[in-house]
Formats: sequence, C-alpha cells, structure tokens
Amino acid sequence: MELHVKRDHSTGGQYPNRARMLISCPDGPGIVAAVSHFLYQQGANIVQSDQYTMDPDGGMFFMRVEFDLPKLDERLDEVRSIFGGVAERFQMDWQIFNVSHKKKLAIFVSKEDHCLVELLWQWQAGDLDADIALVVSNHTDMQAYVESFGIPFHHIPVTADTKAEAEQRQLEVIGDDIDVIILARYMQIISPSFIEHYRHRIINIHHSFLPAFVGGKPYAQAYQRGVKIIGATAHYVTEELDGGPIIEQDVQRVSHSDDVSELKRIGRTIERVVLARAVKWHIEDRILVHHNKTVVFN
Repeated sequence: MELHVKRDHSTGGQYPNRARMLISCPDGPGIVAAVSHFLYQQGANIVQSDQYTMDPDGGMFFMRVEFDLPKLDERLDEVRSIFGGVAERFQMDWQIFNVSHKKKLAIFVSKEDHCLVELLWQWQAGDLDADIALVVSNHTDMQAYVESFGIPFHHIPVTADTKAEAEQRQLEVIGDDIDVIILARYMQIISPSFIEHYRHRIINIHHSFLPAFVGGKPYAQAYQRGVKIIGATAHYVTEELDGGPIIEQDVQRVSHSDDVSELKRIGRTIERVVLARAVKWHIEDRILVHHNKTVVFN
C-alpha cells in the first residue's frame, strides 16, 4: 500500500520551519494515527506524507513525513525527545531532519569528469539543495575546474602501498560534519573500515552491465557481444563490491550501428543523470534502507 498526500518540493530556505521525519518499523495498526496525532499535539502541520508496507513479505512499514512546526529551531530537540516514547512503542528506527540545515557533500573523483560536472552544474543551478564542502581526487585533472566554483580541492594520491595512509588523510580532510560522500567515477575500491564510518552514506555510480562484463573496457566487451540495452546504477557502497542497496537505475536502447565510442557517450549521459538523481533523493531524505534494498519515496 502507498498513500500520497499533498506534495511540496520547496527548499528549506523558503520554509525555515519545515522538518522531515523518516520511520521504519514492524508493520501494525495505529502507526500513521500515532505519528499524525503526535505532530498535531505539537502544533505541526503535515504538508506531505508517504507510506509503504512490505506486509505480508517481511511485515515492515516505512514512512516519510514533511511538516511545518512554528519555531522549529528552538523546539526540535524537545520534539525529538518526546517522540522517543512513540517510537519505542512501535519499535521504530527514526530520524527527524531540519530541512533548512543543508546537508554537506564530499565528492570523490578520479579522471572522468562527467558525473562531477553534472553535480556541480545542478548545485550551481540550485537543483541540489545542499552544500558541496570539498572535492577529493587521486589526480589533479579537475583541480582548476573545481576551484573555479570556489570549492576546496584536495589531491590525495593513492597507490597499492599507500592506500591505508591515503584513506586516513581523506578522513582527516572530510572531518566530522559531512553527511554524504559521492563517488563520481572515483576509480578506487573503498575499504571496509572507511565504509563503516559512513554506512549508507556513500553513493557510487557504475554501468549496468554488471555482472556480465567485469573488469576493464566494459563498453568494448558490450560492443563485441552486440548488447541492445545499456544503463547505469547508483547505489550505496557496502563491503560487497558494486553490490550495495540500489537507489536508482536507468537504461537506453542501443543498436548494432553504435560503436564503442558512441556506447561510452550514451553511458556517460545515463551515469551522470542517474547519479545526480540518487544524490538529490538522498539529500531530500527520500530513501530508507532495509537490508540490501531501498524504499525511495520519489
């Protein structure tokens, strides 16, 4: 079951008293009523509400609520504290976000620039309602371009012998206040210890040939096989390489007349769009993770 109530895609700057609540819990009667009644008691006005239940397959319930609450900044800690009683009653995992507090992004990139350029363009246009705090790269190719946006660029080389030291340096420059890391065609494997620092907060993009064409030159392999569909997958990073919870995917049909360079061009276009879409949904608190799947209220 999915329920869609009034939609409003406005940003936090326009609505400084707006908050978002994300909930996952075992399904059962009274959840929506309890949440709605609690917000009513606090004087909040619900402007959007989405729900989804996996029942009978697993019996989990997921909910995303946007609401306006007068003097939100002053009252948010109190609201969180009081809601703890409701959450305990329904065994909820939950979070409440102040929409006006923009999420801080760190982008990791290697040499390919298409995904990074798309994110910077959407950020500059105001389509990504977040702060890009810094860009980290194991190459210097994109330094001048990134710095032209006024964004700090950190060059941290990575080799097989220096990987641990490089990751420690990355954690140092990121600091403690980054909300999400975006691997915008960052061609390095992230270690389990690094992933643990940012569980379900690292987003990666890759072509959707996997697992058929692993290794180097996937588009050349696809051309040799005469594929008819290519695409891209954005997902959260886990210890399983390219196997984390999928956020978004897209595909495009191709034909025998498309050579390897054309397949790459089409693939790059899909990758940048899919990654930007996944990042947007994450910063708008539209994603709930359950095991190795996601519920995306988009």
